[in-house]
Amino acid sequence: MGNEQRFSGRVALVTGAASGIGAAVARRLLAEGARVASFDLHAEAPEEVLGIAGDVSRSADVDAAVARVEEELGRIDVLVCSAGVPGDSLRTVDVVDEEWRRVMGINADGVFYCNRAVLPGMVERGYGRIVNVASIAGKEGNPMAGAYSASKAAVIGMTKAIGKDVARTGVLVNCVAPAVIETPILDGITQQHIDYMVERIPMGRMGEPEEVAALVCWLASEECSFSTGATYDISGGRAVY
Repeated sequence: MGNEQRFSGRVALVTGAASGIGAAVARRLLAEGARVASFDLHAEAPEEVLGIAGDVSRSADVDAAVARVEEELGRIDVLVCSAGVPGDSLRTVDVVDEEWRRVMGINADGVFYCNRAVLPGMVERGYGRIVNVASIAGKEGNPMAGAYSASKAAVIGMTKAIGKDVARTGVLVNCVAPAVIETPILDGITQQHIDYMVERIPMGRMGEPEEVAALVCWLASEECSFSTGATYDISGGRAVY
């Protein structure tokens, strides 16, 4: 169930909104009254969403996207950083430099660039909500996923730091740490890796993108008013702290 018009008058930018969690978040924000822009490698986006093509691992692309949203939609009240890649399922000794940098560039650098780009406007207006998508792998570490686990730990760490940086400005910064969610990102990893993740979920199933979107949209709303720099688990019982 949505919360009709919860985001009436708000403008949201969602990275990775072409599919998976990002697409589910964009749809829910739209349904609840927001004007929404998407930033992804391709300009494809849900209907009624302003689609902007670019690479989150390139700070110039990020800055240009933020400037375009502010020009066409007026401002950015909400940022949801959902763009990410799983990385190849490899033992640590088999991860080459290029693969390490690719995963860190998209998953960690991209989140930092997006947060940095929207903060000046949010702080100036005295209001903003930022939600970064991390992972349970960033808390526990998954085998065969050294780069991915490290990149998501970086997202958790920067969320805590940025949240504290702007804690008295009206801008709240939080992240979510999902367990395995049934999205196209799974196409890039082995069935063995997927089985490992599902076996550790007490509820015995993958999560759905819409379930994550429900939590993200609460964190992105005015209803979230006394939480910043926090990590919210959505793991079917896997997370133990």
